[in-house]
Amino acid sequence: MSVEDVAGAIRRMEVRGAAEIARSAAEALKDEAEDFQGRSLEEFRHSLTLAKEELLASRPTAISLWNGVQTVLKDESSAKTVDELRRSVMRNADDFIKRSKEAVETIGRVGSRRLRSGDKVLTHCNSKAALGVLIQAHMEGKELDVYATESRPWRQGLQTVKDLTAAGIRPTLIVDSAVRWLMKDLDAVVVGADTICSNGALINKIGTSQIALAAHEARVPFMVCAETFKFSPKTMYGELVEIEERDSNEVAKAGEVPPGTKILNPVFDATPPEYIDAIVTEIGVVPPSAAYEIIVRQLGQEFIFEANSKW
Repeated sequence: MSVEDVAGAIRRMEVRGAAEIARSAAEALKDEAEDFQGRSLEEFRHSLTLAKEELLASRPTAISLWNGVQTVLKDESSAKTVDELRRSVMRNADDFIKRSKEAVETIGRVGSRRLRSGDKVLTHCNSKAALGVLIQAHMEGKELDVYATESRPWRQGLQTVKDLTAAGIRPTLIVDSAVRWLMKDLDAVVVGADTICSNGALINKIGTSQIALAAHEARVPFMVCAETFKFSPKTMYGELVEIEERDSNEVAKAGEVPPGTKILNPVFDATPPEYIDAIVTEIGVVPPSAAYEIIVRQLGQEFIFEANSKW
């Protein structure tokens, strides 16, 4: 798929999920580099810049997309020839995709250790990292009673129950508004992440913060599963994460509500770090307070500088 095709698929939610978006962008940049036919290094850099801007514009709130693109293009300024830049882009893309997939597998193994056989567990939306924990626990012989929210308006919960069923888990689908009613009977909540801020706050699918609040009230452990490329260096200098609002037609079609009715359709919300018991990453289980250190150590000063260069 071309950069234009991938960007369009991301905008239309045909490609979704923070990690899948990042990997698709990396693959698109690799193809862009492989297909470049010119001999001018500046022309090649310009082509990559346009591709980068188009991909980032497709989902401006996704830090995984930004981190993935930056990783693929990290050697752009130091390349001396077209061939050198082409090789670096292709190598970085392959490395990022490989590490991204391995991270999900590692998170599954690490997170599963925090679950016990017989646990009743709730998950929200359709996070591959969170599902990896549940599926790994099941593969280890732990019998889990898994509940999945419907996750409106896109109802990603339907895909979640399909994924769990395919793995041999028999889940229960619930409407989003039943979370607090169910919470008193749960042993754990396991969710994914779109973005982890430098203060440890979680940006994730709308409704996550309400689930975290209900879990906090009921003393139910709330576990977040996040690859380190979902940690945001942009937030280190005070930049707030933009909450994307999508088309109202996703909530109600034309004619379903009276004329003049306003519809809000935010994609994400923010969960305070004090409601998060643990963040499971590919480098281990960390508290929300460790987010700053992870950004510095895992992403590095180059990413931090680039993310905040406008300052």
